[in-house]
This record gives sequence, C-alpha cells and structure tokens, in this order.
Amino acid sequence: MLLTDTHTHIYYHTENDSLAEQMQRCFDKDIHRLFLPNVNSASIAAVMKTVDAYPNNCFPMLGLHPCDVKENYQEELTKIYAALQQHKVYAIGEIGLDLYWDKSTLEIQKDAFRQQVQWAKDLNLPIDIHCREAFDELFELLEELKDEKLFGVLHCFTGNIEQAQHAIDLGFALGIGGVVTFKKAGLDEVVKQIDLQHIVLETDAPYLAPMPFRGKQNESSYLYYIAQKIADIKELPIEQVATITTENSKRIFGI
Repeated sequence: MLLTDTHTHIYYHTENDSLAEQMQRCFDKDIHRLFLPNVNSASIAAVMKTVDAYPNNCFPMLGLHPCDVKENYQEELTKIYAALQQHKVYAIGEIGLDLYWDKSTLEIQKDAFRQQVQWAKDLNLPIDIHCREAFDELFELLEELKDEKLFGVLHCFTGNIEQAQHAIDLGFALGIGGVVTFKKAGLDEVVKQIDLQHIVLETDAPYLAPMPFRGKQNESSYLYYIAQKIADIKELPIEQVATITTENSKRIFGI
C-alpha cells in the first residue's frame, strides 16, 4: 500500500528531533509521499531542508499563503519567485483566499493569487488552493482565470456538494483531510457522492487532526485514519483508496 499526503507542514519540525520520528511513523503506516507547501518566504528554508533530508519522500510547493498577504506582499512575492528559479517544485502553493481572519485584505489577496496563478501557468504547474470562508470570491476568481492550464487541488475542502462539483468542473481535485472524520461536519456525505478520481488525501499537519486525535497536534502519519474513513464511506478496501488517491496525486503533481 502506498499513501500520499498531498498537504503537510511537517517541515515545522525540521529543527527538532521529532521530524525523523514523525517520518518513521509515516513509513510505518505506508505513507511514503508527502507534499510540503510553504506559507511565506521565511518558511522556504525549512521546506527545502526537509526535502533535502528526504528527497525520495518529500516534494516542495512554493507560494504565499493568503494570511501572509500583508502590505509587503509584493516584496514577499519577489522573494518566493526568486526561490522558484532556484528549486524544483511540484506546485504553486499554498495560495488562495482567507476571509476568516481579515476581510480587509481581500483585494490584495486577489492580486497575489492572480500573480501566482500566472507563475503556475508559465511553469505548467498545478496550484494548491487555501480557501476559508471565501468560496464565492474564489470561484469568481477561478472563473476569471480558467483556461486549459489552470488545475490543481482545492486543499482542505470542507464545502457542500454544489461547491465540490463546481471545483471539479473547474479542473480541481478535492483535498480531503481530518474534517471528514468529524461527526457533525457533513463532509462524509459530500465524499459519498464524489467519485474517488476527484479526491486526494491530506493532513494539513499540524492542524486539523482526525478522530481519534481531534484537538491534538496533527501529524502526517494520521493520514491512515483519513484513508480508512474514506474507505468506510465508499465501502472499499483501504488499499484501493490508497491506490486511487495516490495515482490522482501523481497525475496532478507529475511525480
């Protein structure tokens, strides 16, 4: 069995002993592929250090997280773009819109998103999208930008079936994480209606730990519990869920 965590911040542990321990727990659970999104220019070094330590297992993405789109966002974008010239990456991300923390930055979030989508198109890369309380704004933006080069993953998807279908119609896979294991979230009912070919698995570690670890720090090895929940929903063996979702990740990220 081969599982893929398409979105993890495991690199937060690169400066302490727990990185090796967490990676080993991944391997013990057949999780051998991890995609690492940075969030700002300062986090690039930790991403690349982790990739250097595990070059056969960890694959970098680079982008500017919407919560890090501040007044100096053009300066941040310049630094991240420079890093793209120096490193092999597999997606632009995580990028997107977040209206949970700060609605006042929406216009500059949109501008940063447009610029980074263009990077992805120029480099023939997918984008990895963060969207929190901003589905309407995001879909409006994606409709504006859509063409044959726009594709990727809507990370940490927690929307309804109509939003799921809209994302799929725009060429995006749905990143399903720990929320699918939460009893009252309703995401299990959405996943039930979506073909597995449109789903990839993720943890978003250290955030959003699945049951039975909800409320604790998440880690990539817990992807196993997300895969098992989807297997239960779909009434399939976990090995089949692993195979299909990993193949989906290979198709999207090209590795």
